[in-house]
Amino acid sequence: MKIVVIGGTGLIGSQVVKQLQQTGNEVVAASPNSGVNTLTGEGVNEVLKGANVVVDVSNSPSFEDTAVMNFFKTSNQNLLTAEKAAGVQHHVALSVVGTKKLQASGYFRAKQVQEDMIKASAIPYTIVHATQFFEFAGGIVQMSMADGKVVVPDANIQPIASKDVAAFVAEVALDQPANKILEIGGPDKFNMAAWVKQYDQATNKNYEIVADTKALYSGAPLDTDTLAPENAVFLGKNHYADWIAEPENQR
Repeated sequence: MKIVVIGGTGLIGSQVVKQLQQTGNEVVAASPNSGVNTLTGEGVNEVLKGANVVVDVSNSPSFEDTAVMNFFKTSNQNLLTAEKAAGVQHHVALSVVGTKKLQASGYFRAKQVQEDMIKASAIPYTIVHATQFFEFAGGIVQMSMADGKVVVPDANIQPIASKDVAAFVAEVALDQPANKILEIGGPDKFNMAAWVKQYDQATNKNYEIVADTKALYSGAPLDTDTLAPENAVFLGKNHYADWIAEPENQR
């Protein structure tokens, strides 16, 4: 079986490729670096020749509203059109828990458009909704800085290790299409401020961290459990406290 991983050299994609290579299938890591660009269409038809499964874990290089919408609209149109022509039998896409509830954010509006295009394509599919990755803690800190403090929403988060996401996505790619959304998350739920404090302490940042009911996440307001899965089919095996204790993760 030939499996093409779009975004196959990124954080999740590279791990998905490694997992799938161990199954004896033909696995292709496709990205602009390998001459496959879903935004321009370059190399897409060629890489999909003979493909049975496409796994799309690509992401927009820009999160600006117009740019991110253009990325997901255009790249998915190019990819899904090429998949139909190639006779792809299963489209797997990685998205985010809470997407439909976060439509005040330009990024999540674009992700919703991606999901709607997949569902309307008539290609058998599985959409994986994952919570935030452990690796995102530092980025959340940076985007939440205000007047020298880290101000995060007073809401819950249930982060998951990227390697757990990759393992689940690889498993889905080898399975029959679910033709629905599958939610996954980490094994532990935290108040976001408490999670960020674990990162802060492990990395010796010493920031003042404040939980604010009015703070936004990626431009969108949160309810208590917007970022937590409602019906998780898989909870990761790795706990954040163990993961962040490893020196290589303290960045």
